[in-house]
Amino acid sequence: MKELLLYVAKNLVDNPDAVSVTESQGEDGTLLELRVAPEDMGKVIGRQGRIAKEIRTIVKSVAQRNGERITVDIVD
Repeated sequence: MKELLLYVAKNLVDNPDAVSVTESQGEDGTLLELRVAPEDMGKVIGRQGRIAKEIRTIVKSVAQRNGERITVDIVD
């Protein structure tokens, strides 16, 4: 899932070298924290959070197929 999130995020931003994903295990499953350059934050979040919502939907749907629980946080 980490690779999928990296792939999607790097194709959205102008500075793909600044994209990083941190993976940690929590009580409710896996937590993926996405970090991008400050100037690319708007491109990842989108208008009214639409792009961020779709990123979360894609990752969660693939995770459900594998029987996993994943939460995606976008950290600034």
